[in-house]
Amino acid sequence: MARRTGLRGSAVWGAAVVLTVGACSGSGDNARTAPVEASGDGTLRIGLILDNTGPQAFLNAAQLAAAKLAVQEINAAGGHKGRPVELLPETTEGDTGAQARKLVDAKADVVIGPTDSSRAPAAIDVLSKARITLISPANTAPELSSYKSGGYYFRTAAADIAQAPVLVKLAKDAGAKSLAVVYEDGSYGQAVSAAVSASAKAGGLDPVTVSGFKAGEAQKSAAAARDVAPDAVVVIARDGAQGAIAELTNAGLPGNKLILGDGAFRQYGSDLGSKSLEGTRALVPGVFPSAHFQAELVAVDAGLKDTTFAAETYDAVNLAALAAAAAEDDAGASIAGTLISVSGGSSGSRASASPSASLSGEPAVCSTYKDCLAAIRDGKAIDYDGESGPVRFDANGDVTAAKYMVFTYGADNKAKLTGSEAAGRSAG
Repeated sequence: MARRTGLRGSAVWGAAVVLTVGACSGSGDNARTAPVEASGDGTLRIGLILDNTGPQAFLNAAQLAAAKLAVQEINAAGGHKGRPVELLPETTEGDTGAQARKLVDAKADVVIGPTDSSRAPAAIDVLSKARITLISPANTAPELSSYKSGGYYFRTAAADIAQAPVLVKLAKDAGAKSLAVVYEDGSYGQAVSAAVSASAKAGGLDPVTVSGFKAGEAQKSAAAARDVAPDAVVVIARDGAQGAIAELTNAGLPGNKLILGDGAFRQYGSDLGSKSLEGTRALVPGVFPSAHFQAELVAVDAGLKDTTFAAETYDAVNLAALAAAAAEDDAGASIAGTLISVSGGSSGSRASASPSASLSGEPAVCSTYKDCLAAIRDGKAIDYDGESGPVRFDANGDVTAAKYMVFTYGADNKAKLTGSEAAGRSAG
């Protein structure tokens, strides 16, 4: 997770995501489950894993409001097979495995969450054993693409490395012929910097230096970038971002040469020297929430101040309900086997269930549960493109169409939205 988009503006909250992927107790691999006989009880139950505590607790409200909004709209359109979809009572705690076990006991068919990538394996292990679909609106660690889930894990947030080709494009659009990459040591920095280097080479740029640093110790990396005189410098960092930018400024690299990855984006203002970031560009995943969507969320929660992961949560709930509708079954196995199809995605050579033998033709693009349901009832295949944009899951449950907002900093070291870009893949 990396983004924070407020109702009245934009800022980014970055937290180090540490993930160790080891042996998983879940069975199978990440190919979607094959078609199964209907085994649901007729009531679609959706659970939430809200794992944000302490300073991160603000992240829970937007996800809860978005889930409530989606369920309200689904039920207004007739629910699942004429029955209301149930949003199970939510709890908040850091023990993700315990939350998952409670949701199994509550007979959840699909679960939305968790937020923290490092907690995803605990949820996957419990829920995949119980044949319950898990869709995270916030997990971004690239390692999760290969985590063994038996076909029950999806995410509506793009993996961190999806930004790599977009960062390179920003450099090329400004006329860069050479590139330096300065990254903070850790799983995030290492993965994204490697992806940027690969994208730069593929795009005809020469990444003249790739230098890692520990938070608070970026002086040598900044000097290495300065010494090769690159046309652009990409900064991949989270906790150490401010220090790295300060060292790059001290090394004489102007703001208009800097491009910040999503983890480094924030409104620095007076925290940096005057004009340090003037002309710097930065990426933020997703799309800025429309005024209409923000108003709908506030109608659900009048005290909502932030919309981080709201669009991704809203889309995850709608996709789950549409998968159940297309499969004509609310069981987790049926939902998992149909999610790729209703998202407009493709499993490639891996097995995936057809949404229904009666659905055919070019997928009808639709953006609401009501419209998509109407297309399904007309016998059409669908491609749900929601508030977060196109999803199009692949065989790993990853989105294959990631959108980004482009921000540009002024002389006051504050950024304003200046454009948008799209990446074709979530992972390399």
